[in-house]
Amino acid sequence: MPSGARAAAVRTARQVLSTNPVYLDTETTGLLADAEIIELAIVDNAGEVLFEQLIRPQNIIPQEAIAIHHITNEMVADLSTWDKVWPAVQAILRRKTVCMYNADFDLRLIDQSNDRYGIRRERFAAFDVMKLFAQFRAVINRRTNTYRWFRLEQAGAYCGIVIPNAHRAKEDTLLTRAVLQWIAAQPE
Repeated sequence: MPSGARAAAVRTARQVLSTNPVYLDTETTGLLADAEIIELAIVDNAGEVLFEQLIRPQNIIPQEAIAIHHITNEMVADLSTWDKVWPAVQAILRRKTVCMYNADFDLRLIDQSNDRYGIRRERFAAFDVMKLFAQFRAVINRRTNTYRWFRLEQAGAYCGIVIPNAHRAKEDTLLTRAVLQWIAAQPE
């Protein structure tokens, strides 16, 4: 493992933690351009839940998605839609560093959800713990000649962290937080 990449990842993790970040994760109806957010959670740097809510999508949740996160159409049938939930989420994210695992996905889904309801896109300070963990591990993907990405569960296992109920938003935010804190605690 290139020690320079690892040391840089440790320093970056410490710097991000010094900003007192929040951690965000979503569960969705799928992966494509028509996917919608159906669960969103935000925890603070101490692991306290700031926001956790199921969200009613405009379309049904496909069985393939239900098989992963176990969020059913019945569970969200009478809940608020994204346009009602977003203002509370937006207020929490303002002026915060927002840590996510695979931030590109969550940011795209936030944008898709905002677009679906005609809500203006808003940027916030996002940080991708998945890319930092990839740098820390420093395993080269020979096809792309970049650091190999690992699933959140793989990162947690590598760090010796197991949080049950993977693929639910709150648990995934807690695991993301634990992975970042674990990296920061490593020697340079």
